[in-house]
Amino acid sequence: MDPSTHLNLSFRALKYPVCSEWREHPEGSRFHLAHILLVLGFMGGGGFYGLLYMFCFLTLGFFCYLIWSWSDPCTTDSFSWTLALFVLCLAQVVHVSYRLRSVTFAKEFQDLYNCMFKKLGVSLTHFGKIVECCEGDIHTIEKDHCFAMEGKTSIDKLSVLLSGRIRVTVSGEFLHYIYPFQFLDSPEWDSLRPSEEGIFQVTLRADSRCRYVAWRRKKLYLMFAQHRYLAKIFALLVRNDITEKLFSLNDKAFDSRGFRYDLRLPSFCHGPEPEIENTRQSRPVLVQSAPKPVERDC
Repeated sequence: MDPSTHLNLSFRALKYPVCSEWREHPEGSRFHLAHILLVLGFMGGGGFYGLLYMFCFLTLGFFCYLIWSWSDPCTTDSFSWTLALFVLCLAQVVHVSYRLRSVTFAKEFQDLYNCMFKKLGVSLTHFGKIVECCEGDIHTIEKDHCFAMEGKTSIDKLSVLLSGRIRVTVSGEFLHYIYPFQFLDSPEWDSLRPSEEGIFQVTLRADSRCRYVAWRRKKLYLMFAQHRYLAKIFALLVRNDITEKLFSLNDKAFDSRGFRYDLRLPSFCHGPEPEIENTRQSRPVLVQSAPKPVERDC
C-alpha cells in the first residue's frame, strides 16, 4: 500500500473514530426504566390532571436517568443536563399541584360541576370562570315563596336549582316540577335575544326550602363574548334542559277527550277528524268502464 494512502486512512480513523467492538453488557435497568418513564410521561393529556400526570412521570424518568449518568464517570455533561431537566420538572409538579389545590369550590358548586359540567369535559379552570361570573353566591327560597310570578317578574338572569323542588304553574294550572341541577328559567332564557327584555309567563313556587345559583344576563353574555367555548357549553345545557321539560309535559298533557297533545307538533295534528257527510253529492263517483273484449285473430 502506498505510504500516503496509509497515512490518510490513519488520519481519518483518528478524526472519525469507529466503534471497534460492541459492549459486552447492555446498559443497566435504570437506563431502560428512565426511558420507559419518559415515554409514559409524554403520553399525558391536557388540563391540570394531564399536566400533573406528564410532569410526574418526566420527573421520575429524569431521576432514573440521573442515577444512571452518576454511575458513569465519563458522562459529566449528560449528568448536568439531566439534573437541570429533573429540577425543572420537579418545579412544574409543585406548581401544578399548588394551582390544582387552589382551584377548589364549596360543596354545592362542586356537586354542580360533577352533575352538569364535568361530563361535558369542562375543566376546573373554565368552571372557575363560571363561578366567578356569579360571584360565588348561592341564593335561598323559603317554602311557598315564589322565584317568579306570572306576568310580573322580569327575565334578567339564568338560574340552576341546587336543592329542593320548584312547582311550575300557569294560570293556576300545574305544569311540572323542577328538580335539583335543572335550570329554573331555561325556556325564558332561550326565548330572548341578548338585547331583548321579557317577563315570565309562568309562576315558580318553592315546594320546600330551595337553594339555587344565578347568573345575571349582562355578566353572562360578557363572559360568553370572552370565552366562546363556555357559550357553546351553556347553549347545550339550556337546550337539553328545555327538551327534558317538553318531554315531561308531553307525557302529562291530555285534553278532555283523552287525546294526548304532542308539544313538539302543532295543535291541529291532534284535533278531531273532520266529519264527512254521508251523501251521494259529497262523494266522488268513479265510473269504471267495462273492459273491452280482446279480439283474437282466427
